[in-house]
Amino acid sequence: MASEGKHLVGVDIGSSSIKVCEIEEKRGKRSLVRFGYHPLPPETIVDGHIINSSAVVEGLEKLFHKAKRRNVALRASGHSVIIKKISMPLMSSAELDEQVGWEAEHHIPFDLAEVHVDYQVLGRREDESQMDVLLVAAKKEEISDLTNLAMEARLKPTVVDLDAFTIQNVHEVGYGVPQNNETVVLIHVGASLSTVNILANGTTAFTRDIANGGHSITEEIQRTLGISREEAEAYKCGGDGRGIVPKEVPEIINQVVDQLAGEIQRSLDFYLATSGDQTITKIFCSGGTANVQALLKSIQDRARIPVELLDPLTVAQPDTKRVDPVSLQGRTAQLAVAMGLALRKERERN
Repeated sequence: MASEGKHLVGVDIGSSSIKVCEIEEKRGKRSLVRFGYHPLPPETIVDGHIINSSAVVEGLEKLFHKAKRRNVALRASGHSVIIKKISMPLMSSAELDEQVGWEAEHHIPFDLAEVHVDYQVLGRREDESQMDVLLVAAKKEEISDLTNLAMEARLKPTVVDLDAFTIQNVHEVGYGVPQNNETVVLIHVGASLSTVNILANGTTAFTRDIANGGHSITEEIQRTLGISREEAEAYKCGGDGRGIVPKEVPEIINQVVDQLAGEIQRSLDFYLATSGDQTITKIFCSGGTANVQALLKSIQDRARIPVELLDPLTVAQPDTKRVDPVSLQGRTAQLAVAMGLALRKERERN
C-alpha cells in the first residue's frame, strides 16, 4: 500500500474506553506526539452497538478539546464485520472487480445492499490456476453510526479500518513482516471482544472474533464476591489502591481466563486442521486484558508456543516533550489498535 500526506490521528472507540494516538514522522523516524485516554461508563457500547452515543461524543470532545489536527482513522469490529479468505480462479484485476460481488453473495451472510464490500488479493498460485482473496464486508449502518459520532464531535473521519488489520499494521511496522516459513498469531483481547488473526507467510490466513474479553473477568469477580463493578475492576487489576485483594480473586481470574484461552485454542486447532499448516511459530497478545498475566500463561500452556505481549511502542517511541511517559504506564497494551490506526495516512492508494 502506498501512502502519502500526514499520519491520521488514530481513534479507538472501545467498549470500556476511547484511546487516541498521533504519530509524527521526521527523517524516517516516527514518534508518538499525542496520547489520550478517556474511560466510558458501563453499557455505553453493548455487543458492538453504541447505545450511549452522547457519552462517546463527550469523550471525543474532551480528548480533542485543544487539538488542531482532526483528520481521524476509526475502527470497526465485531458482529458488523465479516472477514473471509476465499479461493478464486486466476483473473485480471478488472475481471476480479466484476466477479467479487458474485463471490460476496455466497460468502457474506448479510444483504449486500446493507454492506460495504472490499477485497485484497493475498497471493496467486499459478500452478493451480487459483488465487487467494481476502473478502471483507462491513455493515453500512454501523460504519455511518461511527462516522456520524465522530462528525458530531467535529472530527473528520477519513479511514475506517478493522481491528485485526490495525494490530497487523503494528506488528509489521514494529516487528517486521513474518518470514516465509513463519506462522504468527495476533490476539487482541479487549473488554468485550477478542480478535484472533493468524498470519502465514506475512498474510492473513484466518481471522475470528470471540465474544469474550476482560468484562467477563470483572463480572465474575463482581458476582462471586457480591461487590460493585468498580471494586471488581480494581481487584482484577491487582488491587488498584484498594488494599489487599481477596484470596478468591486469583482463582476466579484463572477460571475465566482458562475458558477464554480454551476458545482461542479451538480457533488455533481449527486453523491447523484445515490449512495444512504444520506449526505456529509465535503468539502476540494485545488489548487491555493482555495485562492479565494469567491469560498469557493459560494461552501459552495450552498452545505450547511462546506468548509475548505486543508492544505498540516499537512503532513509535513517545516524544517526552509532548507525551508524559507516566500517562502510558499500564496502558501500553491498550494502545495497539489506536497506534495501528495512527499509522494510516491522509492519502492512501492500494
